[in-house]
Amino acid sequence: MTQLRHRDIHYLRGLLSIALVMGLVGCQLEQTTTENSPTPTASVSPQPTSEPDIPVAKPELAVYWIAYEKDDLVLEPTKIPLDDLQNKSSEEQLSAAFKRLFEGPANADKTNAIPEETKLNSLQMGEDGVRLDLSREFTTGGGSKSMQARLGQVVYTASSLNPKEAVWISVDGEPLEVLSGDGLEVSQPMTRKEFDDNFSL
Repeated sequence: MTQLRHRDIHYLRGLLSIALVMGLVGCQLEQTTTENSPTPTASVSPQPTSEPDIPVAKPELAVYWIAYEKDDLVLEPTKIPLDDLQNKSSEEQLSAAFKRLFEGPANADKTNAIPEETKLNSLQMGEDGVRLDLSREFTTGGGSKSMQARLGQVVYTASSLNPKEAVWISVDGEPLEVLSGDGLEVSQPMTRKEFDDNFSL
C-alpha cells in the first residue's frame, strides 16, 4: 500500500508538472499572437466637403455695335437694363433689344452697319433657337465688310441671353442664304462660333 501511494504521488506530480508546462506554453502563445496581431483601426467615414458656392452668371440683354480697335472692326456690346423688362418674356426682351439696335448708337465712337430703314418683322423663340424675320432693307447698301458686320450685330444681339443660341435669319419671309453681291453664304441656323469661324471683321 505504501509503494502504491508513493507511485500515485509521483504520478500526480508528473501530471501537475505537465499541466503547468502546457499552461505556460499556452499563455506565451496567446501573448505572442496578441502582440503580433495588427492593432485594429477605427474606420473613419470621410467627412463631406462643402462645395464652394459658384455664382451663376445671369443672362444679360445687350445690343452689339461696331467699334474700331486700332485698325480692326470689333463687335462691342451695350447692356440693356432688365429693370423695366423683368416681367416680359424672352421674346419681348429680345424684340426690345432689336428696337434699340435699329435706332443706332448714342455714342460717336460706335457705329451701326445695319441700314436705318431696317425693321424687325417678327421674332420667335423655340427649342431650335431664335427666328428673326427682317425687312428687305437689311440687305441693301454697303460692301462686303459692312454686310459681315451687320450680320455679326444681328447674330450676337439675338444670342445675348444665351451665347450658344442658334439664330435663324429670314428677310421678308425668305431664308437669308446669300448676303451682298459678293456672295457671302449664310448658314442656317448660325451661332456665334460659326460666325467667328466663317467671317472676319
